[in-house]
Amino acid sequence: MSDLDPHIHVVATLGASAATRNLLASTFGLAADLPTSVTTGCGVRAGYAMTSLYPERVTCLACREYAHREHLRLADEVERLGRMPGTSLDSGQVARAADQYRAIARQFAGRPGDADRR
Repeated sequence: MSDLDPHIHVVATLGASAATRNLLASTFGLAADLPTSVTTGCGVRAGYAMTSLYPERVTCLACREYAHREHLRLADEVERLGRMPGTSLDSGQVARAADQYRAIARQFAGRPGDADRR
């Protein structure tokens, strides 16, 4: 981890560990500490405080590309799982979820700060 890296990165798990922590905390009333450093989408270790899930805040271009690809992959995965027999989701829910992932992917495909200039 370099203290000289000024970029804001994306956590490689796209925030899944924080979401898991929040679920466990709300279910059982116990919360573990978040890690101080994490592996990012570009493959470096950075301080957790130097990461964001918000596309407009991420300044590391490699992390933006990683998040773009991963959100497109998640959209395809949601559609694939939504077509499986026995799913409890209707086609409208599946389409909305996939559309949301693709919208986030489009935001990561833009330049950092694009949302601020609209």
